[in-house]
Amino acid sequence: MTAIEQTEARPRGTRLPRRARRNQLLGAAQEVFVAQGYHAAAMDDIAERAGVSKPVLYQHFPGKLDLYLALLDQHCEALVQSVRAALASTSDNKQRVAATMDAYFRYVEDEGGAFRLVFESDLTNEPAVRDRVEKVSVDCARAVSEVISEDTSLPPDEAMLLAMGLCGMAQITARYWLSDGQKIPRDAATKLISSLSWRGIAGFPKQA
Repeated sequence: MTAIEQTEARPRGTRLPRRARRNQLLGAAQEVFVAQGYHAAAMDDIAERAGVSKPVLYQHFPGKLDLYLALLDQHCEALVQSVRAALASTSDNKQRVAATMDAYFRYVEDEGGAFRLVFESDLTNEPAVRDRVEKVSVDCARAVSEVISEDTSLPPDEAMLLAMGLCGMAQITARYWLSDGQKIPRDAATKLISSLSWRGIAGFPKQA
C-alpha cells in the first residue's frame, strides 16, 4: 500500500497559520513524492492530497522543484541530527558505534519513507538535489570523523575516510534490511552491523 493510499485526502477550506500550512503541504508532498517519484508526481496531486487549491500551494512553493528541495533539506537535516545525537548519547565508543548504526536503521524504518527522497531519488541529475544528497553523507561522516580524530592518533583525512566507510555501511545495510522485508528484528540487525563495525574501528589505538 502506498503512502497516498494510507492517508485520506484532507478536507478543503481549513484556514491554518502559515507555518502550519507549510508543514501540511510538505507532509502531503512527501506522500506523493515517495509513492510516485519526482517525475511522475504533479502539483495537482499534492494540492489534492493536502486539501488545498493549487494557488494556495504555489503561494508557499513556486514550483515542484522548490517543494522537493524543501523536503530534501528537512530530511537531510533530520538524519545529520540523528547521527550527532547518537554520537553524543554516550562516551563509550562501542555504544557510540551501536547508536550510530541504529540511527540509520531507524531512519529508513520510518513509515513516511523519507529516506527514499535522500538515498533513492530519481532526480540526482539535478545539481541542487545531487549536492544535497552528497552533502548529507559528508556531514554525517564528518560528525563521526570528529569522534575518531579525538580518540585516535589518526590524521583528519584518514579519520574521514574511515567515517565514510562506517556511514556507508550503515546506510547500505539499513536499506537492504528494509528492502529484504525486515526479516531480522531491527535490534538484532543493528547489533550484527555494530559488531562488524566495532571489530574494525576498535583496531585503531586510542591516543595516549
